[in-house]
Amino acid sequence: MKKGISLLVVLVATAVVAASAQANHQTSASAAKGFSCKSTFTLPFVTPLTGGAAFLGQEQMSWASYAVKTLAPKLGLKVKLVGGDTPVEQGATPAQDLAQKYVGDKSVYAILGPSTSGAVAASSATYFAAGIAHLSPSATRTDLTKTVAGVKEGTPAFFRDVPGDYIQGPSDANYMIKTLHVKKVVIMDFQEPYSLGLADSVQSVLNAAGVTTIRLSAPNTTTDYSAFVTKVPSDANIVFFPTQKPADAQTFAQQLLEQGKQAKVFGGDGSNDSTQFKVPGSYVSNFAPDITGIAADKALVAGWQKANPGKPVGSFGPPSYGAAQILLNAIHLACVADHGVLKSRRDVLRKVKQVSIKNWILGGTFKWSTKSNDPLNAKFYIFQIQSDGSYKLVG
Repeated sequence: MKKGISLLVVLVATAVVAASAQANHQTSASAAKGFSCKSTFTLPFVTPLTGGAAFLGQEQMSWASYAVKTLAPKLGLKVKLVGGDTPVEQGATPAQDLAQKYVGDKSVYAILGPSTSGAVAASSATYFAAGIAHLSPSATRTDLTKTVAGVKEGTPAFFRDVPGDYIQGPSDANYMIKTLHVKKVVIMDFQEPYSLGLADSVQSVLNAAGVTTIRLSAPNTTTDYSAFVTKVPSDANIVFFPTQKPADAQTFAQQLLEQGKQAKVFGGDGSNDSTQFKVPGSYVSNFAPDITGIAADKALVAGWQKANPGKPVGSFGPPSYGAAQILLNAIHLACVADHGVLKSRRDVLRKVKQVSIKNWILGGTFKWSTKSNDPLNAKFYIFQIQSDGSYKLVG
């Protein structure tokens, strides 16, 4: 009897081990199959949601959210958009921490952003190592996609759907030279990647044309610019002010007036916000036109306004809609190629540059450059602030 019981115990134990082994094999096989395209993808948007550049992130999130809500179902995708806050005042750390977090999330197959050049430079290597495509709708520093003086801070996994400072800098400088006929320009930088790159680009073009330039540098945490305004010569025509905080451009322009200076502030894309920077006569440049004037966008604008009642249509939101549209299409293409189960994050990465968008939100058709991860034939637009605070396209 004891011998029979022992045999039964052995048989049961053997069956349990066999069942366990089969379960483990099935689990391993399931894991090896990759990520089902029927599952919910997490799409993080790494952008400033608080701090001096919160206007940027909040506007971008509203348009990305609308894109995900309206486009993902048409592509057969379930997508959850999440915000990752990178206040510009806190430097590189938030972007680095978020990159580690999102790399560890197996439902993340692409990243929107980072929105700022400094955040891209701080995290691009981490995303590239994990094979995750990251697409920014606003990071314009030249060396994120091109090698400058032997340095390239971006990686092959980084893309942007707006032009870089290698277009913005010369565009702004040439407008000053050819249209404003400047003789003396003060150039500010704020000791961070975006402003340094754009300030250098503008200064080199101005100097080559024989324009006198004076360079000033302020910490990115500066709030009172009166001491810098005193250093602006009375005969200076323009103060080039490539900030990422429009309220600072407003402060500087007001303090110029208070001190009786004739120079007008000329801001880069980071200052383009008519609710915060509105001193008449000032200039701003941006990578996006006013899309309310694009006939093909009429229904799109109306839909976004219905979803965001009372909010103005700015310049930073539309490229964010476009960036989300590109990534959603890249995920869709990868899902089709992998027959519904993604084998690797790199499968999505490889599809990004295959995406072309007709009726692009910024006008025309979106295509990628064959020479870099930049849009083909993109341009910057120059606006002057009118007496009522509105932005008028002038170049």
